[in-house]
Amino acid sequence: MKIISTIDELRDQLRGQLRTAFVPTMGNLHEGHLSLMRLARRHGDPVVASIFVNRLQFGPNEDFDKYPRTFEADAEKLEKEGVYVLFAPTEKDLYPEPQEYRVQPPDDLGGTLEGEFRPAMFPGVCTVVTKLFSCVQPRVAVFGKKDYQQLMIIRNMARQFAMPTEVIGAETVRAADGLALSSRNGYLDAAERAEAPALYRTLQDVAERVRASHPGLPALEREAMAHLSARGWQPDYVSIRKRADLKPPTREEYAAGAGLLVLAAARLGATRLIDNLEIER
Repeated sequence: MKIISTIDELRDQLRGQLRTAFVPTMGNLHEGHLSLMRLARRHGDPVVASIFVNRLQFGPNEDFDKYPRTFEADAEKLEKEGVYVLFAPTEKDLYPEPQEYRVQPPDDLGGTLEGEFRPAMFPGVCTVVTKLFSCVQPRVAVFGKKDYQQLMIIRNMARQFAMPTEVIGAETVRAADGLALSSRNGYLDAAERAEAPALYRTLQDVAERVRASHPGLPALEREAMAHLSARGWQPDYVSIRKRADLKPPTREEYAAGAGLLVLAAARLGATRLIDNLEIER
């Protein structure tokens, strides 16, 4: 595996490659990330991974400085997965001058759910992904469904800008107790880790009640948030949305069987966790 930090060297290394598959990450890799590498390999060759903790997507009071950085262990895992190039730029490599041009997603998709509570996130994500796509020029790029809203925003962005990159969504990888794998799980202490699967169980309960044709979706959302609060969580949202556009379903759309999912974000102690579940009806 070649470890490359500069854009010019990356372009030289990949010149002439027409089937590159790309997986961007912020490092601190776990089995969820490695599953993305395997999916990428099925859709293209060579596989390029990146590790870059993107300051632009963190708000002023978020965890940029303490975000776990485990580069040597990450590189070892990627080499074992057969990754061809690890692109690991410094901030000066990727942003050699202030990044004054930004990519802003539409408010109806980027300003809701995560965008409401983390307003810097999606402009930062769209900007860095656009820049990484420009550097790597991948034929396909793989993102996890755990960040469902992010996946949808990036897929729509690539389509609207006519980027020559197919954006593929990978299923969420979970621990045996149901907790979605996440780098931020490492912030949890032992008691919090034991409680953390309750978020996924709450989503399962909501999904089951939707499948049972519960007519009051806002009431379900409120009840789920109250349940989490009673267990000591601080929920930002539990929300039932349409898979097609992440807008709340109308009564008519719900009755017509529109594809739905339930998304949630909540703090457990000092750690903010997100998860989602597609609802099969």
